[in-house]
Amino acid sequence: GTAALIWNEIIREKVTNFIMNQSKEQRILNFVLQNAVRGDPCSVVNTIDKYCSQKEWAMNVGNEKGLILDKTVEEANPSVALELGTYCGYSAVRISRLLKAGARLLTVEFNPEFAAIAKQMIEFAGVQDKVKLLEGPSEEIIPQLKKKYEVDTLDFVFLDHWKDRYTPDTILLQECNLLRKGSVLLADNIIFPGAPDFLNYVRKSPHFQCTNYPSHLEYMQVEDAMEKAVFLG
Repeated sequence: GTAALIWNEIIREKVTNFIMNQSKEQRILNFVLQNAVRGDPCSVVNTIDKYCSQKEWAMNVGNEKGLILDKTVEEANPSVALELGTYCGYSAVRISRLLKAGARLLTVEFNPEFAAIAKQMIEFAGVQDKVKLLEGPSEEIIPQLKKKYEVDTLDFVFLDHWKDRYTPDTILLQECNLLRKGSVLLADNIIFPGAPDFLNYVRKSPHFQCTNYPSHLEYMQVEDAMEKAVFLG
């Protein structure tokens, strides 16, 4: 798994970026703009999956774990959802297509280049009315959610950013009183590349009830899993 990631993420990507004079993320967006149906979020999600499984690997949640994400979102039926780590907007589009009328998703992205790509992806998918993209570090944005973005509590949180931020950001959500009894957290990549600190924290905490969903790394046959942690108050 590590060798495959090094090949895809570092060697192959850098060579292709140099030859084509554009980033992989821009290539994914271009492929969507040329091949997906505007205003159709399912078409956008399927087109990204097609590109990343056939052409260049990318760190979206992917189609297999995407089904776990879908099921969790449908069960939580959130009015207000938070995503940490937007990347190209794949999971923001995937989540938003399942939201009920009047519900909203706040998605946080630290990298300005990824944020710019995601903004175009979200608009092309036609879900911009449901999704608000917040640019900056999660540790700065989370404390602003109540006052600046009028969030009372979060019904659903998808953690898919830097793995070493999973635990401190979960603690921050608690400290900022953003979780209510029944709030659902879903964390990606808990085996590969892994988030052992997060697993240790939520599984040992009396405030969370955890469920593990074994799966595979996006677009690869590498063992991975997602962890659902329901806040008990």
